[in-house]
Amino acid sequence: MKYCLALCLLLISTSSHAEVNKWMDAEGKVHYSDMPPADTKVTTISRKPPEILTPASSAAAPKTLAEREVEWKKSQKAKEEAAQKVAQEQEAASIKQKNCENARNNLSILENSPALLTYNEKGERIIADDATRKQRTEETRQAVSTYCN
Repeated sequence: MKYCLALCLLLISTSSHAEVNKWMDAEGKVHYSDMPPADTKVTTISRKPPEILTPASSAAAPKTLAEREVEWKKSQKAKEEAAQKVAQEQEAASIKQKNCENARNNLSILENSPALLTYNEKGERIIADDATRKQRTEETRQAVSTYCN
């Protein structure tokens, strides 16, 4: 019985690949058949067999638990990396702002103090001359323009 059923299914599947012919008779009626008539203009209509969906060919196949877990871990890792990047950018901005404030304070001190005191190699306090004061002021202005813009 099983072999008979298998044979019938095999015969049905082979006939489904047959071509279908379309033609019009003398009265103007359209006919369809698998055998074309003689001396008549025939249009052949090919039928494609139905597609059998396999897991590889099905685009909407549900994902396995392992695949969903891998995707979730990837998305979590991407979120963590994005959060770390934002934190690093905020820290860099905070450091830049502190450097700006320090440079402005130093420039204010250099411009508003009557004398600039420095230390020599022996560790003694000395008053800087005008050239040294001017050089330090220019360096501090460059620092202000670097950190505050």
